[in-house]
Order: sequence, then C-alpha cells, then structure tokens
Amino acid sequence: MTGHHHHHLAGLDLLASAVILLDGDGRIAYANAAAENLLESSLKALSRQKLTALFSNPEELAAICAQALGHTFADTRQDLTLERSGREPLHVHSIISAIDDAAGVILVELRENVQQLKLDREERILDQSQVNKELIRNLAHEIKNPLGGIRGAAQLLEMELPALHLTALREYTQVIIKEADRLQTLVDRLLAPHRRPHIVGDVNIHEVCERVRSLILAEFPSGLSIRRDYDASIPEFRGDKEQLIQTVLNIAHNAAQALSERIAVGDAELVLKTRVARQVTLAKVRYGLALDLHIIDNGPGISPQIRDRIFYPLVSGREGGSGLGLTLAQTFVQQHMGVIECESRPGYTDFRIVLPLP
Repeated sequence: MTGHHHHHLAGLDLLASAVILLDGDGRIAYANAAAENLLESSLKALSRQKLTALFSNPEELAAICAQALGHTFADTRQDLTLERSGREPLHVHSIISAIDDAAGVILVELRENVQQLKLDREERILDQSQVNKELIRNLAHEIKNPLGGIRGAAQLLEMELPALHLTALREYTQVIIKEADRLQTLVDRLLAPHRRPHIVGDVNIHEVCERVRSLILAEFPSGLSIRRDYDASIPEFRGDKEQLIQTVLNIAHNAAQALSERIAVGDAELVLKTRVARQVTLAKVRYGLALDLHIIDNGPGISPQIRDRIFYPLVSGREGGSGLGLTLAQTFVQQHMGVIECESRPGYTDFRIVLPLP
C-alpha cells in the first residue's frame, strides 16, 4: 500500500464518513478527506502512525481490530467514545472489517455520532445552569441580610438628625435608603423563580403569544411589526401560563430593545412562530411530540463576546440591563421540562423554545 497506489482510492474522498486503511501492523496506510477532518490531521502526518496511538483509551478499538483480523466477525460495528488529550472526545459509530484479499489490511469506517454530541452539550448546559442557580441563591441570601441592616440604620439615623441640618443630611440618608431598596429589588428578582410555586393549568401557546404581542406593541407602538406564524393544530398542554408569558415576554422585550435602530427607520420585525416537532429528545427524555416556538427578530444580532454566556445571570448586552431576563426564561423553560436555544447572526436572531406536548 505505498503512495502511488492511493489514486484508486481517491473516490473515497467524496464520502461523508471517515475511511481509514490499516496495514498488518495496525499503522495508517490511507485516510480519506473525512478522516483527516475527523482526526484534525493530514494524511501525511497520519501516515505510518498506529491508529490506536492517537487515542488515550484505545483498548476497545484495538480489541475490535483484533477481532476483525481474526475473522471472528465479518464486520464489527460498535459505538465508541475515543478520548484524545486536550481535545473533545470523539463519539463515533465504527464499522471495522478485514479485507480478505490483502493480508492483515483492515478497513475502519468512523461516523460521528451527532446525537451523542448534542446530548453531551445539553447535559453540560443543564449542569452549568444548576451551578448558576445555586450560586445566585447563596449570593442573594448573603446580600439580603446586611441590606436590611443598612436600610434600617439609615432610617434610624434620619430620625435622630437634628432639625437644623435635616434637609442637607437627609439627602445622604435618602440615597442610602433608595439604593438599598434598589438592591433589595434585584435580590428579590434573583430569588423569585426558585420561590414561586408552579401554578399549573391548561396552556394555549397562542394565547401566550397574543398576550406578549399586545404588551410589546403597547410599549413600541410605531416602527415595529410583529408577525404571527402560528400552527393552529398545536394542542393545549399543562403548564404555568404566567411563567410562559414572562419567558416569551423577556425574550421579545430584549429583541424589541435590540431593534431600536430598525424601529427608528420603521422596518423592525419580530416573528412569533409555532410548530409541532416530532420525536424530540429533551434533557435525555424522548418525547413523541413537542412544541417548537421561535421568537425571531431582524436586529443586529448578539455580539459574539457574550453569545455563549447570554443565559448566565447578570450578563447583559446593553447599558442598564439587569441581565436576568434570559436567566429567568431559561429557569422557567427548564421547569416545563423544555430547552431553550439561540442562533444569532447580524440581521437575524432566533430564540427557540422546545416544550414537550401531551
């Protein structure tokens, strides 16, 4: 299998799955373009390396290759997770077979397992948001107690002030009281979603969307159009209507604020789109039916610097934003066993909420 024999394998470069040929010693004799991509390396660099040497947990892979060589099976199929130092592990479906007319040559086909990658990502997001919630709750409790003390002390101080200095000094005590109240409100908002009981009833998602639509249009009466793109066949489901209104409102409100330049020009558009999705996996549970709700705007998009962190608390893309809107939205959606995702580029931002349907 020397270099000049590879021309008849060129057709393999057209395949989407990674194809690797190993010689009798288990060294890489050939790898197609998809394999170069998957292994993030060129054929030149891979050539003559042992395939098993590329991974830190090669035992399973080595065992399958040995089985294929020993002709224990015509071909061996298995889902593998191949660990690599310093990089994401590879989740692949492998098909490994020995080539009959070439002594010791093994054909290895690897296909990336996209579903597994998606599950891993969702699990990471869930873990992260659990950590976030714990952190916020503890922090908010820590802030709450001294805050009450500060406010109380300022009030007592104000009562003790001698009449003659009253107005000048009252300004100071008023600042303390007002700022303490502002922080108190912030802390209450941080604690709110974990406190309020879930009020469950039958929810019609289009009533939720209509309510949000009228609230947003009341606040932005000109320059913004809100287009409805509803699938009328979506059934009602059990949920907390107020929480869902708050969720959609927080996202739509962020969008409307991001659209300020477009609103000024008069071509700002928000789209509320509902669809039914089938066979969806949410937080590791498989559902036959799910609601697919999109809130789409034609604004400037979310800046790449904060795109990965938009659901974190206190991360905000605009001056004076509390950065709690999306954190609350995510909490409420997760309480409904759903997921929330975002795709954004300049001129197009799509927040997608997926909730299980009965």
